[in-house]
Amino acid sequence: MPNFLPINTILVPQGAEYKAVCRGLSDITGFIPTVVAIPVGMKPLLKYLQQGQFLAPSRVLIMGICGSLSDRYKVGDIVLYQDCIYQGKRLECDRTFTAQLHSALLTPHSPLPTPHSPANLVKSLTSDRVIWSAAEKRRLGEMAADVVDMEGFTALEFFNAAGVAVAMLRVVSDDCQHDIPDLTPAINSDGSLNPFPLAMGMLRQPLAATRLIRGSLTALKVLKQVTSRLFSGNRLE
Repeated sequence: MPNFLPINTILVPQGAEYKAVCRGLSDITGFIPTVVAIPVGMKPLLKYLQQGQFLAPSRVLIMGICGSLSDRYKVGDIVLYQDCIYQGKRLECDRTFTAQLHSALLTPHSPLPTPHSPANLVKSLTSDRVIWSAAEKRRLGEMAADVVDMEGFTALEFFNAAGVAVAMLRVVSDDCQHDIPDLTPAINSDGSLNPFPLAMGMLRQPLAATRLIRGSLTALKVLKQVTSRLFSGNRLE
């Protein structure tokens, strides 16, 4: 089956998100894009990209999970970024590439396992730390952003400068109504996760941790399925 978009490279935060995307591609025949596990966070990602560890592609799809800043977007919702905001600066994703992905996800095939629209066009905010409190999520949502992650703006700035078209597709893993554990201390300077601070952060807020785990599992399931859909010639088997 041909790669119908086409997409050369997928960048996904390392760990569970990377594994979900790889599982989504595991049964695909024909051309499969290169999947690259990237560090978590803005500074580690920039350092990684500047090292040039992979050949410059013509198109990059960034995938993963994100947090909602709006009541409109629930756990399991698929979102396509229109742009990314960081400290008042705004960068647009490639419009043509994004429109092609949006069209592919709106075709009338078996629905993905999400109760809402299969492809929401959103405005995103990039943060250099975990946005964990519901109050801060809602406050940030009032600044004209719908979702938040920790890599989007950095990737967009880097690849825009290199003339590479970028689209971003993520799945919501936590809503704006509830706190999640503050896991910022668990992120190492190289963008990897430190298991001990991660466990401690979870133990300090067990209810929030349970909610985060449940939401992440839902989001990862959808992430796997949307990956499979995109690269199986836009069909769900």
